[in-house]
Amino acid sequence: MSSLLILGTKSDIAKALARQYAANGYDLLLAGRAINELDDFAKDLTIRHEIKVSLHEFDANDFDSHAAFVKQLPQLPDGVITAIGYLGEQKQAEKDWSECQKIMNQNLLGNISVLNILANLFAKRQSGFIIGISSVAGDRGRQKNYLYGAAKAGFSTYLSGLRNRLFKDKVHVLTVKPGFVNTQMTADMDLPEKLTAEPEHVAKDIYKAQQKNKNILYTKGIWAWIMRIIRLIPEWQFKKMDI
Repeated sequence: MSSLLILGTKSDIAKALARQYAANGYDLLLAGRAINELDDFAKDLTIRHEIKVSLHEFDANDFDSHAAFVKQLPQLPDGVITAIGYLGEQKQAEKDWSECQKIMNQNLLGNISVLNILANLFAKRQSGFIIGISSVAGDRGRQKNYLYGAAKAGFSTYLSGLRNRLFKDKVHVLTVKPGFVNTQMTADMDLPEKLTAEPEHVAKDIYKAQQKNKNILYTKGIWAWIMRIIRLIPEWQFKKMDI
């Protein structure tokens, strides 16, 4: 039976992914902070889908602990999904370095730290898949969230390089770029209904894309066209826009 490690499992998208992969027969290794809060969630998955589920404490910000975290896993999983992310407060981060650093650590450096370790192990084994949840915010910097966008842009570039590097080692890397998603993280935002996806929709899209070995996934799909248009706006004009 195949196994999957999910990092940042307490997020709504990660939970939807856990349910999606469990329904398709994957044993799950769920990781995050205060992970015991997911005891009932793990038990439900175990009973409902007759799979193995284990919980593992993981702190994306504690870089020095990542090697030990991977080493203590009961097995090297067939794949890993990282749903680690933090939207943060743009205005606060512009003035407060600690908030800015948190945005960078949660969205970029913490992901890179642990994925570097897993990528080396997958390459040595000559199999596996890595799924990184980035964001459309990384496709072009906008004044309203450019620090979050900068971190996600860096993460997308990292995943692109990782995909290039690991191709010869038979390890597939999928970059996921969601647009608006109805989650706890966006609960206070007034999101356009037609452009906003539910976590379950995102999870199904990710599973299908991974099974087909796709490289980049925009979800909803309309975001690929939206971001293409945004990227084509000349810089002299774009810098004047309030977006």
